[in-house]
Amino acid sequence: MQMNEMLKKQEEAIAARMASVRNKVLVMSGKGGVGKSTVSVNLAAAMAAAGKTTGLLDIDLHGPNIPRMLGVAGARLEAEGEELLPYEAAPNLRACSMALLGVDTSTAIIWRGPRKTSAIKEMLGSVKWGELDYLFLDSPPGTGDESLTVAQSLPGLTGAVIVTTPQEVALDDARRSAAFASSLKVKVLGVVENMSGFVCPHCGKETHIFSSGGGEKLAAELGAEFLGRIPLDPGAAALADTGKSLYDAGSGPTRDAVRAIAEKFAKVCP
Repeated sequence: MQMNEMLKKQEEAIAARMASVRNKVLVMSGKGGVGKSTVSVNLAAAMAAAGKTTGLLDIDLHGPNIPRMLGVAGARLEAEGEELLPYEAAPNLRACSMALLGVDTSTAIIWRGPRKTSAIKEMLGSVKWGELDYLFLDSPPGTGDESLTVAQSLPGLTGAVIVTTPQEVALDDARRSAAFASSLKVKVLGVVENMSGFVCPHCGKETHIFSSGGGEKLAAELGAEFLGRIPLDPGAAALADTGKSLYDAGSGPTRDAVRAIAEKFAKVCP
């Protein structure tokens, strides 16, 4: 009975936090290494730059990279009583991550499902986001405990953005993410194709040394919006390492692509 009461209080706390968040968006990928965190950071940066009050919650407990990509690695969240205050990473942009809670990110987090579920619910219910236009949740690859916890615990989840690379192997995994969303009645808001083409670091021209068009094909299959393509840009990794977004500081083709995706997303999810 005591456990049921605790769970009920936790659910009530999450509902109270999320009541002031207009759009709650889960960013997913079927496999690792496709640039899901890059898309999460840049969508959040774009919405914040547009004057929207934005939150970014890193629920990738095993690989919490969001603080570094925002340029706030080493920062720590402050508490206000029993509430956690999100870190002000930039104007209009608030962030929360295990890496901002004093967890040693140089060592592996070896947790089973129930502990991961508990940690995510604790963040959902304890972080004092305040009024938000958008809350982006950067999930780990696949369809495991973290994404499942959000989908089942977050009231009024607006939908999901699926990130893939154009190859069929990646698309197979992205389809599984879409099937996961469908089974939980989570709307797929759009698809982003990352690493589509290559931006030459010398001349800045874009060439298609890899395949292209897989993301658009997947969006058509799902009846979802194709948000756009981001080229493979050697400068992108350097920007992420130094905490600068492609939206603000990328090279011409990459910056233009990210901005176009952000503009399209804002229309799909106003």
